[in-house]
Amino acid sequence: MSSTSAPTSAAPRRTRRIVLISLAVIAALLVAFFVFANLYADWLWYDQLGYSSVLATQWLARGAMFVVGFLGMAVPLWLSIQLAYRLRPVYVKLSSQLDRYQEVVEPLRRLAMWGIPVFFGFFAGFTTSAQWETTALWLGGVHTDTADAQFGMDTGFYLFGVPFYSALLGFSSAVVLISLLLTVLVSYLYGSVRIGHRELRISKSARIQLAIIAGVYLLLQAASLWLDKYLTLTQSGDRITGPTYTGVNATIPGLTILAIAAVLVAVLFFVTAAIGRWRFPLIATGLLIVTSIVVGVVYPWIVNTVQVKPNQLAYESEYYQRNIDATQAAFGIDDVETTDYDATTTAEAGQLRSDADTTASIRIMDPAIITPTVSQLQQYRSYYQFSDPMDVDRYTIDGQSQDTIVSVRDLNTAALGSDASWQNSTLVYTHGYGMVVAKGNERTSDGDPVFLESGIPASGFLSSSDFEPRIYFGEDSPTYSIVGAPEDTAPIELDYPSGTDGSSETKTTFTGDGGPSLGSWFNRLVYALKFQSEQILFSDYVNEDSQILYDRDPLDRAQKAAPYLTLDSDPYPSVVDGRIVWIIDGYTTSDAYPYSTSTSMSQAIEDANNENPQVALDTINYIRNSVKITVDAYDGSVTLYAWDDTDPLLQAWQNVYPSTLKSVSDMSSELMSHVRYPTDLFKVQRTMLGVYHVDDAQSFYQQDNVWATPADPTSSDQTVNQPPYYLTMQMPGQDSPTFSMFTSFIPRSTGTDSRNVLMGYLAVDSDAGSTAGEKSADYGTLRLLEITSDTTIPGPGQVQNTFNSDPTISSAINLLKQGQSQVKNGNLLTLPVGGGFLYVQPVYVQASTGTQLPQLKKVLVAFGNDVAFEDTLDEALNDLFGGDSGATAGDQQVVPDTGSSTDTGGSTDTTDSTAYQDALAAAKQAMLDRESALQSGDWTAYGEADQRLTDAVNELLSLSGDQ
Repeated sequence: MSSTSAPTSAAPRRTRRIVLISLAVIAALLVAFFVFANLYADWLWYDQLGYSSVLATQWLARGAMFVVGFLGMAVPLWLSIQLAYRLRPVYVKLSSQLDRYQEVVEPLRRLAMWGIPVFFGFFAGFTTSAQWETTALWLGGVHTDTADAQFGMDTGFYLFGVPFYSALLGFSSAVVLISLLLTVLVSYLYGSVRIGHRELRISKSARIQLAIIAGVYLLLQAASLWLDKYLTLTQSGDRITGPTYTGVNATIPGLTILAIAAVLVAVLFFVTAAIGRWRFPLIATGLLIVTSIVVGVVYPWIVNTVQVKPNQLAYESEYYQRNIDATQAAFGIDDVETTDYDATTTAEAGQLRSDADTTASIRIMDPAIITPTVSQLQQYRSYYQFSDPMDVDRYTIDGQSQDTIVSVRDLNTAALGSDASWQNSTLVYTHGYGMVVAKGNERTSDGDPVFLESGIPASGFLSSSDFEPRIYFGEDSPTYSIVGAPEDTAPIELDYPSGTDGSSETKTTFTGDGGPSLGSWFNRLVYALKFQSEQILFSDYVNEDSQILYDRDPLDRAQKAAPYLTLDSDPYPSVVDGRIVWIIDGYTTSDAYPYSTSTSMSQAIEDANNENPQVALDTINYIRNSVKITVDAYDGSVTLYAWDDTDPLLQAWQNVYPSTLKSVSDMSSELMSHVRYPTDLFKVQRTMLGVYHVDDAQSFYQQDNVWATPADPTSSDQTVNQPPYYLTMQMPGQDSPTFSMFTSFIPRSTGTDSRNVLMGYLAVDSDAGSTAGEKSADYGTLRLLEITSDTTIPGPGQVQNTFNSDPTISSAINLLKQGQSQVKNGNLLTLPVGGGFLYVQPVYVQASTGTQLPQLKKVLVAFGNDVAFEDTLDEALNDLFGGDSGATAGDQQVVPDTGSSTDTGGSTDTTDSTAYQDALAAAKQAMLDRESALQSGDWTAYGEADQRLTDAVNELLSLSGDQ
C-alpha cells in the first residue's frame, strides 16, 4: 500500500529550518549593526575632538595583539596535535579501554583537532589584546640615563622591558605547557604512549616530540629565573622594596644557579630526543627541584638567620640607603629644602609685623562649607548648582594677587522634576551659566562671601565683551544635549532666567564645534541606538546643523584623550583668555621603578574632601606630574601640554601616541598664571615623606622619627586625613609670599601612646608664574620645616581640642547655638609666622533646620598655648598678640553684624552697652556654673544656674530687640 505522507512532513521541516536560519541571520545582523553603531559613534566622538589617532592606535594595537595572541597559541597547539596524531603507530595493539575511547573521540576528531587550538587561540587573543599597552611601552621605551644600584641596568629596562619580558615568558610558558599536555593526551589515545604491566612505553616519534617540548619549557623557565633576578628589585621585603643583604648574597646568586641548572636539564631533554634515554633528564629534573629548595629557601634562611638578624643594621644599611635614594627620586622628593625650625610658643605684641603680607592673605572662607551660602545668594533658579566643595584659585586684580574661592554655575536637571521632558532636558536646558568668584580672605558684615564675579548675566572683574560665560561641559552637565541650528532659526536653548523688554528669560543657540553632527539620518539612527532614544530620530528640532554633546565631564574627556594618564581628582575652573576652562593635572605612574617603595595611591589621596577615590593603577612606586590639561567649558575642546618632557614614561607614551601633546611654550601667560601644583601629587609625596624625610640608613632602620598626616580635626571620622590647603604665604627663608600648598606632620603612633604634636611642616611653591610658555624657577619647590625636639608645638588635633574645651570659647559657642542655630568649624589652617605656628579657624553659624546659610561669625586663633576668639580675624590676632599683632588681616575693615537674626540693619551699639556686656558675662558664668553642677551631681545648683542662664539670654534678646 502506497502513501504520500512522507514528502508532506518533510516540507514543514524544511520551512522551519529556513525560518530558523533566517531568524539567526537577522539576529546576527542586528547584533553586528549594534556593535558597529557603537564603534562608529566612538569614532565620530574622537574625530570631532581631534583625537581620532588615539582611538585608531587603540583599535590597531588591540587587533594586532589579538592576532599575535591567537596565532601564538593556536598554531603551536595545532602543530602539536597534528604531529602527535600523524606520527602515531598504525598497527599497535591497544587496550580495550583505549579502543572504546577512540570510538567516542573519532567522530569528533577533526572538529577537536581544529576546535581546541581555535578555542585556546581566542582565549589567548583576548588576553594578549588586553596587554597591548605593555607591548606598546616596550616598543616605545626610552633610556633614562639612570642606572639601578645592583646590576647597573638603565631604569628604563625595568619600566619598559621587564613587564614585557615577564608577560612574554608567561604567555610562552602557557603555550608550551598546554602543547605538552595535549601531546601527551593525543599520544596516549592513539597508542604512542602506553601504560601497562608496570611499564611505560613511548614510541620514538612521541619521545622526540615530548622531549623537545619539555626541553623548550625548561629553557623558558631558565629565562624566567634569570629575569627574576631583576624582578627582585621591585619586590617588597620585610622592611624595604628591593633586595637587602640576603637577597643580594643568597637569593640572586641562587636564581643564577637555578637558571643555569634549568638550561642543563633542558639540554638533557634534547639529548633524550636523540638517544632515547629518559633516566638522565628525569633524575636531573628531580635534582633541579631539590636544588631550588636548597638555594631558593634553605640557604637564604640560613644567611638571614645566622648572619643578618644578629647584625642587621651593619649588613643591610647599604641596601636601606639604596631604597631611600631610589624612593626619593621616584616620588620627586629628593630635592626637598629642609630647615630646622626652632619654633617659639610665646605670643608677644608686634610679633607678626614681618609676616604682614601673609596674614593679609589668610583665607577665612572655607570652600568646603560656603557652598550652601553661595547657592542661596547666587543660584537664582533651582536648576542651577555649585560644586561642593568649591575650588581655590587666584587672580591678579589691580596688580595684586588675590586668593579666591571659585565655582561654575552648572546645570542641575534633576531639579526639573516633572518638567524634565525629553525636549526640556535635551534641547532647552543645555548649559550652565557663569562663574562665581569670591575673595578668600574677606567677608561681609553679615559673614557672607565678598564676590568679585557673580550674577546673571555675568558681572564683575572677569566679564567683558569677549567673555564666554556658558558652561556646556561641566562636572554635572546632562548626559547628552542636542544643540545648534541654522542662523535664521529662533533659539530654543535657555541661556539665563532674565531678559529684556519684560521677558523672563533669554534664549541662545550654541555656535561652537562641541560634538558629532546629527545632520544625517544615519548619524541620528546611530545615536538613537546609543542613547536608546527614538526622539533623536524623529524630533523636528534636530536639523542639519545639530550637534550632540556627550561625555561632558572634564575628567572623562581628558581621560579619553589621554588614556595612559592617571588624572588628579580635583579639576578646577579658571577664566583664561576670556573663556572658562577646566584645568586638570595628569600623572604618569609605574610600579616597576627599581628599589623604590610602593604605596597605595587611593589611600594616599583619600582625605576629608576626597573619600573613597578610585584609580586605575593603585599600587605605585613612581609618579610624575607630566601633563597639564585644559578642557574648554564652552566647546569641550581638550588640550594636552607636556609639562614634564623629561619624564621617560611620557616620552614613551609620546612614541605610542605621537602628535597629541603640545609644548609648554604653547601655554599662554593667563593659563600659566592659573596653573598650580597638583593636589594628589602633593598628597602622595607627603605620604612618602612621612618615612622618607630621613636621608641616612641608621635613622631609617631605627624608625624613631616616622611621621603621619594628622586626622582632620573638624571631621567626625577621625580616620580620614586632613586635606592640604592652598594659601598665599611666605615660608621662613622666602623673600616674599607665594601661592603655596601646605600640610603638617605629627608622630606616627596609635592607641593611648599617640601624640598630636607638630613634627614637620611641608609647603610647596604652587605658582607657575605668569610668563607665557615659561615655568617659574621656584615652581614645585618643596620646603620642609623640621620642628626641633626641644620645643613642643601643639598639632591640629590638640589645638582643636583646646578650642573645644576652653571655658570662655565653649561658653561663647554655646551662645551661638541658642535657638535654632548650628555651629560649624571651618578648615583649621596652620601658618609658620611670628617665629612659631599660628592656627586659624573660621566659625560659621547656620540654621539647624530648613534653609541653611552658613555665615562666618567668629574666628578662632591659637599660637603656642594661647588662644583667642573674636568676630574678625584681625581682632582675634590683635587679641592673641597683646593687643597689636603688628599686621592686619583681610577682614580689617569689616564691622560685623552681631545683632540677632531678626536685625535688618542699623546701629550695633547695643552690643557695646554696659547692660549688654553685663548680660553676656552673666550668661557665660551661668553656663560655667551649670556645667560644674552637672559634673558634681548637684541638681539644686544646676537648676539655679540654668534659670540664671535663661534670664541672661532673655535679657540679651531683649537688648538686641530694642535696637
